[in-house]
Amino acid sequence: MDEAVDQKMSFLDHLGELRKRIVWSVVAILVGLLIALSFAERLMKFVRRPFEAAIPGAKLVFLTPTEGFWVYMKVALIAGVVLAIPVVLYQVWAFVAPGLHTHEKRFAVPFVFVGSLFFLIGATFAQLVVIPFAMRFLVSFPGADLTPMISVGSYVDFVLKFTLAFGAIFELPVAITLASRMGLVTPQFLAKNRKYAVLLTFVVAAILTPTPDIFNQSLMAGPMILLYELGIISARIFGRRPKPAPAPVPEVAS
Repeated sequence: MDEAVDQKMSFLDHLGELRKRIVWSVVAILVGLLIALSFAERLMKFVRRPFEAAIPGAKLVFLTPTEGFWVYMKVALIAGVVLAIPVVLYQVWAFVAPGLHTHEKRFAVPFVFVGSLFFLIGATFAQLVVIPFAMRFLVSFPGADLTPMISVGSYVDFVLKFTLAFGAIFELPVAITLASRMGLVTPQFLAKNRKYAVLLTFVVAAILTPTPDIFNQSLMAGPMILLYELGIISARIFGRRPKPAPAPVPEVAS
């Protein structure tokens, strides 16, 4: 009976800790939102660059009176998420830290720094490589008989979806390393199941990419495969070492 109560309290403690970390993450994102609102116009110009390059001289349109306002708010919110990534990653680390050894908890700063860096690299890769290629393909695919008239809301949703998706995907090596430190996976397991990971990568890329062609799918699947391999290497270097096998007990001669 006592053990059941202890397990229940332990579970409730975990829920309380999770709620605390979520609240701090939301606060950080709201602070980032307030900061990003000061640069909303510059952010919108940056977001519009792939559209303007794909359709020179064209302009985005809004279809409802409130669409333009909410688009600016949405862009500022996503920028706030990007600004708050270090705090969010620290909250993730603080939540899983109780499951780590004391000497492993010193990796908090590298985890936050590397995780934030990889997220920014992924988001930048989406903005500078993936989205421009996808936009050029999508607007040219129907041919010259159709004139694109794209609403600002649908375009911003398109851009932000892939910016966040690639930012999250580039966290794969960090997630694999953390899982390895916690003993959830091993480099040997990851390497052995590499072929299934590659297959799953192309399935995910086919679902997330907006175009059916293999080129744009490879723009997502290719980096994911490289990141998976990087995660295996990182797990080999920084992952938890297996416990040495106990020495055999010598037999006592009768």
